[in-house]
Amino acid sequence: MKEISSNGNPFIDVVLWVWFALAAVAVAYVAHDQFKARPEPMENSLAMRTMRWGWVLITLYTGTFALIAYWFLHRASAGEALEPPLWKQTVESTIHCVAGDATGILFATVVTILLRLPMSQEVMIEYVAGFAVGLFVFQALCMKPSTDGSYWRVVKSTLLAQTLSMNALMAGMIPVMVILMSRDASAMEPGSVRFWGTMSFAFMVGTAMTYSVNWWLVKHGLKHGTGGEAQARARSRASFSGKVAATGLTFLLLGSGVALAAGYGDFSMRVGDERMKPGSSQSRGAAK
Repeated sequence: MKEISSNGNPFIDVVLWVWFALAAVAVAYVAHDQFKARPEPMENSLAMRTMRWGWVLITLYTGTFALIAYWFLHRASAGEALEPPLWKQTVESTIHCVAGDATGILFATVVTILLRLPMSQEVMIEYVAGFAVGLFVFQALCMKPSTDGSYWRVVKSTLLAQTLSMNALMAGMIPVMVILMSRDASAMEPGSVRFWGTMSFAFMVGTAMTYSVNWWLVKHGLKHGTGGEAQARARSRASFSGKVAATGLTFLLLGSGVALAAGYGDFSMRVGDERMKPGSSQSRGAAK
């Protein structure tokens, strides 16, 4: 592994401040378009409002990356049939998933860093927190009005989809967070723009990773986007063997992400670690 130190290049900070300035504009546009320019939904309002907030949150986390997806998605909606196509439902399913998971992950990241926990414990807590917020709030609580079951029945029915999505999301996020934070002390400080830049980049990579998983889930009727409830019920359900294979594949993907992070980062690092101080003997003697 390369020397662990804080990168003092001020150009990085300038780029990040510009990025977040554009992200602020993107959030303002998406929020206005969702809550002011579009009519309030008549049916299934809780799920629809959650989707609206999901777009705002994902734009807050990923900036213009989400804005571009948002623009293409709604541009393609003009003259669309009542039931949206598979790719559009997949985008909305992915956004809904990542918005909830990322909220839990971000909260856990800040708390574990303030507690000065090593990154090995940090990523485990992030997984649990992201999984819990995604499943119990964004999936079960907000989707319950659109189903005929109880809250816990909805939890059970969305458990597989949440597991697969979360595995793919963390498979993309873990290498980004661990590798970048291992090499730059400021990237582990919540008060630094580099911390938020690292998290934003990690969310973008994780979102891209989980899109294909959500495509499979939507295709087999295990998830759906706005207006796709009828299509989801009509699609053939995935077989038990197919579900087992998909689950195994996402855990393999997650394991690969962890291995990549371990190979090029350091899971033992934590805020205040002497190895993160430039010029320290531990930094100069870091493993390569």
